[in-house]
Amino acid sequence: MCTVIVRVPESSAEPVRLLAVRDEDPNRPWNPLGAWWPDRPGLVGVQDRLAGGAWLAAEGGRLAVLLNRAGYPEGLDAAELESRGGIVLASVAGSSPEGAPRTLGFNLVEVDGAEVRVTSWDGAELRRETLAPGTHMLAHDGVDDPATPRIAAWHEAFEQAPTDGDAAWWRPWLDVLGRTAELPPTDDRAIVRDNHPHGYPTVSLLACVASIQDGRADVRYAPLDRPGLWNPLAFD
Repeated sequence: MCTVIVRVPESSAEPVRLLAVRDEDPNRPWNPLGAWWPDRPGLVGVQDRLAGGAWLAAEGGRLAVLLNRAGYPEGLDAAELESRGGIVLASVAGSSPEGAPRTLGFNLVEVDGAEVRVTSWDGAELRRETLAPGTHMLAHDGVDDPATPRIAAWHEAFEQAPTDGDAAWWRPWLDVLGRTAELPPTDDRAIVRDNHPHGYPTVSLLACVASIQDGRADVRYAPLDRPGLWNPLAFD
């Protein structure tokens, strides 16, 4: 149950800003942000070692990040399911999901230049929307969903925090993220989370910030010192 905050600019002359917090089972191995795919030297991402795919990746002026959501594809048994790990890698290569994916449900945030799209799969219907200029939040359901407690609690605060300027633009958003961590990680409004009480073996592990402009994505990575517990993050 990851969380993404994305700011879509009014003009293509301005950058897209993104903050993504990853929730995952801490026992599932991953590699930090890096160039883990020798056949694609311009690709960087946070790699899932088991499936070989990525949670978040960027290549040129494209970036994609995947959030899990409820949904099981109709008519498939467990042996027929495919990993969601390749979706991000295909997206930054220019191939978005189509038809009826043979995967569990997901929300896929795709940034291509100044355009930001969200592709959602709930096991029955694949939906795609282009986000309007402004600040948006996404977790395990719809974009800016007021029924998602962390979005209802913190959307306005992220919206009001400025991300202009070139140096350390992410600091106002990190200030908000630090305020959210005053809640216990088991609170459903929390962004730095422990999802065990909600029936999932996942906790917040790391965060990435990204600025996408002029055919380039500047992506930065910081792990939490202890899974599910906040500490100030350094992206510099």
